[in-house]
Amino acid sequence: MRLIFMGTPKHAAVCLEALIAAEEQIILAVTQPDRPKGRHLHTTPSPVKELAQKYKIPVETPEKAKDAVFIDRIRSLTPDLIVVVAYGKILPKELIDIPKFGAINVHASLLPKYRGAAPVQWAILKGEAETGVTVMQISETLDTGDIIMQDKLLIDPKDTAESLLDKLFDRGAQTLLLAVDQIKKGTAGKTPQREADATFAPALAKESGEIDWKKPAVQINNRVRALIPWPVAHTFYKGKMLKLWSAKPVSLPGKFQPGEIVDVKDDLIVACGVGSLLVREVQLEGGKKMSAHDFVRGHRLSIGDSFPC
Repeated sequence: MRLIFMGTPKHAAVCLEALIAAEEQIILAVTQPDRPKGRHLHTTPSPVKELAQKYKIPVETPEKAKDAVFIDRIRSLTPDLIVVVAYGKILPKELIDIPKFGAINVHASLLPKYRGAAPVQWAILKGEAETGVTVMQISETLDTGDIIMQDKLLIDPKDTAESLLDKLFDRGAQTLLLAVDQIKKGTAGKTPQREADATFAPALAKESGEIDWKKPAVQINNRVRALIPWPVAHTFYKGKMLKLWSAKPVSLPGKFQPGEIVDVKDDLIVACGVGSLLVREVQLEGGKKMSAHDFVRGHRLSIGDSFPC
């Protein structure tokens, strides 16, 4: 079966590598154009492009998926299936209709829950106990296509969005292989999504990271976990942004005001609307990551000091 793979970040590359290892016939890889990256903004190819070039797979990097020249190029290749993993753009119907078996997508949620750009982040924000991956048939509207296959995964309370994404796409790569095999054999099932169960996971903004200390400690900790590696949950200290990279909810006796520092002896503990948050690792604007203990010592924080609510 002649496959075209469309994807961009490292998690998409994991799926592409699985297809290569399974000796699937990949006739083209499509990815986002090279972008400036890093401190010095050097133009850098995507992880999918780097992997494709390593295995001498032809690569296309169109600015727009609906570009007529690009669509004609895809049509000329007569693909049987397009596989999409975190490509970064919505495919036009004209492109979806080209392959014999259409286009499929690996999505990091148990659809129809958490349709959209940030399903893993929202699953953690909402305190879900489990999530998973879905291989679905791509339709014209976002994440609404028929479900071909799903695989569930428990969310570890210590998972961040970054660690959970790694787990999901390792699992998703194997689920993708099973789905492609079933499509080749003509045994793939297709289950329509239940619209009544649909929830949405829109892209997060930088402002999503600001901590409201009036919220329960469990919810604040979920925000810390969900927003790693971006935009990272933060509060403010003397007018500078203070990012929280690691924390956990704790219970302390006594009544405190939200945002109040209630312990600095061994750890930095901050009162919340319900419970308290033990902060383990922080990063002050313009500085490096450090343990909260070192931050407390270096800035001479005291019990009774507070962060803004």
